[in-house]
Amino acid sequence: MKFGLMTVALFGLAMGFTACEDEPDRFELTDGLPTIHYVRPIDVAVKDSLLTSAYMGNGICIVGDNLRSVYKLVFNDQEAVLNNSYITDHTLLVDVPSTIPGEVSNKIYFYNKKGDMVDYDFSVLVPGPTIASMSNEFALPGSVATLYGDYFIDDPNIPLTMAIGDTPVTDIKEISKGYIRFTVPEGAEEGEVSVKTVYGETTSVFHYKDSRGSLFNFDSDPHPTNHGWHGQVIETDETALDGNFLRLGGVDVLMDADGGWNDGNFSFEYWPGDGWGDVEDYATGKRLTDFVDFSDWENMALKFELYVPKANPWSAGSMQLIVGGVDKITGAASGIPDIDGTIVAGANNTYFNNDELPRGLYTPWVTTGSFDTNDEWITVTVPYANFIYGASGVPASGKLSASDFTSLTIFVWSGGNKGTECHPVIKIDNIRAVPVK
Repeated sequence: MKFGLMTVALFGLAMGFTACEDEPDRFELTDGLPTIHYVRPIDVAVKDSLLTSAYMGNGICIVGDNLRSVYKLVFNDQEAVLNNSYITDHTLLVDVPSTIPGEVSNKIYFYNKKGDMVDYDFSVLVPGPTIASMSNEFALPGSVATLYGDYFIDDPNIPLTMAIGDTPVTDIKEISKGYIRFTVPEGAEEGEVSVKTVYGETTSVFHYKDSRGSLFNFDSDPHPTNHGWHGQVIETDETALDGNFLRLGGVDVLMDADGGWNDGNFSFEYWPGDGWGDVEDYATGKRLTDFVDFSDWENMALKFELYVPKANPWSAGSMQLIVGGVDKITGAASGIPDIDGTIVAGANNTYFNNDELPRGLYTPWVTTGSFDTNDEWITVTVPYANFIYGASGVPASGKLSASDFTSLTIFVWSGGNKGTECHPVIKIDNIRAVPVK
């Protein structure tokens, strides 16, 4: 490992500080200028290693003499934040500034209170780009989307470039350190999104138009329709991304402020199993685990595209994202063994109507009181590692395992947050289980 790559937050420096100076005196600014001997990592385990560079935001230990004379510290043209508690005569702990320098001199400047200065050769490293998410992973070619991440640096000499799969993005409308607004290019097909800057290149974990782990696209196999007690509306209209979508609620459907039980309008179910014989073999009503490998579920997420129109915002009830094994729910008779010897539970709603079974809760309206997607489709990501809540919003008492992902229920109901009455229209498409790490 290159020690210049180490990341240490300043709030965690106390242990390293002890190694720099066991019994620091009370801080008093001294006269004169400091002498700098070297810069080293804060980590005690590697304190004998010298640094000539560090990434922005990393903590470093500057070793020298008369360091109490330092009144201002500047890396290139960016001033650092000094904390007197971490300055002694011979050591100074500081975080490298997190702002990208405008002018690069590859020096640290040490100023005393009179404004006198000495410098020291040291390079501030800027990380390569990182990609976190895309506003709509199924955005249509020709539409504008936003890519979120960090260190999207558009150097005038080496401009930022971007691609979806093998298709270059040629119309970039805006570049910020944390996002890129761009037009999805014609001809873009399923694949990773890549960004290249002067400081490096990266590709996304997610795929544009991701077909991996597809569960429901409401147009074709594997599961185009409901498979449970309720036949929610599968339709298309002028807002559709690509064909049909699932709709929960409606312009004439009331949701009360408590997100009261209304499974007839707000519950989508896929419960595996069709048989009523002596053994359930899942011949037609297959388990979702027959389509997607959930063995690494803690590093996966449930994703889908969402459209909530401005005319019918959502302001009550949590979208409960509920999974359960065949021992908890099936669309078959109860009490019979299946092909793997598990006694199946049959159709019921008691398996999720409690605070034992962990599930994900998606409640985007809770911070602002009301939520819509501005008449656009967005991608929603709920990591399975966050499936830790009970029906009322408290931490669930149970635990999930890979065998619990045979079914999926999406029910907008309860969740523990009181909202306001609404008539929400909630459109959902492209439900999938995909890696997020």
